Amino acid sequence: MKSKLFLSLAFACVLPLSLFAQNDDIQTAEVQEESSGVEFTYEAGAELVSSYLWRGQYNGGLSIQPTVSVGYEGQNTALSVGAWASLGASDWRFKKGEPYYTTTDEDGVEIYDGTPNTYFVPELDLFANFDFFGASLGATYYQYFSWMENTKKFDPNYQFELTLQYSFEHFFEIPLYIQWNTMLAATDFDHSDLASYASYLEIGYQHTFPYDITLGGKIGMSPWQNDVYYNSRFAIVNLDLRLEKAWEFDACELTLFAEGSINPHMEQPAFTWEAGDDKLYNQPVNGTIGLGVWF
Repeated sequence: MKSKLFLSLAFACVLPLSLFAQNDDIQTAEVQEESSGVEFTYEAGAELVSSYLWRGQYNGGLSIQPTVSVGYEGQNTALSVGAWASLGASDWRFKKGEPYYTTTDEDGVEIYDGTPNTYFVPELDLFANFDFFGASLGATYYQYFSWMENTKKFDPNYQFELTLQYSFEHFFEIPLYIQWNTMLAATDFDHSDLASYASYLEIGYQHTFPYDITLGGKIGMSPWQNDVYYNSRFAIVNLDLRLEKAWEFDACELTLFAEGSINPHMEQPAFTWEAGDDKLYNQPVNGTIGLGVWF
C-alpha cells in the first residue's frame, strides 16, 4: 500500500515536469525559428499602364501587366522565382495595317512573309533572383509571341538575359543600387549581334516621403554597339523619373504612379506618330501613368 502511494506521488510530480520540459522544447524551437529570420514570401498583382516603357524605349500602348512570384527571405539572403507578362491593346488584334516584312521576287513583286505590321506582341517573362548580402544574381527569359498570318500560327521569339545588381541599402542604408544586364541568347540576333552581347548599365536611387510617397530616378546606359538599344558606341539611353503613391488595405495594396523617360540617344523628334502603326518606340521622350493592385 505504501509502495502504491509512493508511485502515485512520484508520477504526479514527474508528469508536470515532463509536460513543462516538452512545452519548453516547443518554445525553444519557435524562438530558434524566429531567430533564424527565414520566412516564405510571395507577391501577386497587376498594373494597368497607359504605355509600356522599357529602358528608355516605348514598347507598347495601353497594357495590362500581371506578375506573380514566390520565394524565401532571410536575414542576409533571399530567393525568388516568378513570371511577368504584358498584353497591350494593340496586341489583342495581332495584326494592324499593311505588312512590313516583305521580299521581292524575280519579277519585282513583293512577297509578304506573314509578319503582322505591329512591333508590339504579347510578352511572357520568367525570372529567378538570388540575393546575398546586398548583391543579387538574376536570370530572365523573355518570350514574345508574334502571330504569322500566312501560317496561322504563333512565331515565338525569345531573349535570355543575366543580371548582376548591388544594393547599397543593405549595409549603408542608402537606397542606391547599380545594375548590369547582358543578353546571352536570342532568336532575333545574327552572329555579330550575339557576339556583341548587348548590355545595359543602370544606376538608380529612390527616396520615400511621408504618406507612402516615393520618388525614384535612374540613369541607364549601353556601353558598346548593339541592336537592342540602337547604339553604335557608348550611349546614355535612359533618364527615368517615377513618382508613386501607395495605399495599404487589409487585403491588398493600391499604387498610383506616373513615370517619364528621356532617351538622349534617339534622334527622332519627340512625339512623332508613325501613320498606320503605333510604333513610337524610337522617340526620345516617353511617359506613362499607371494603377497597380498587389496582394
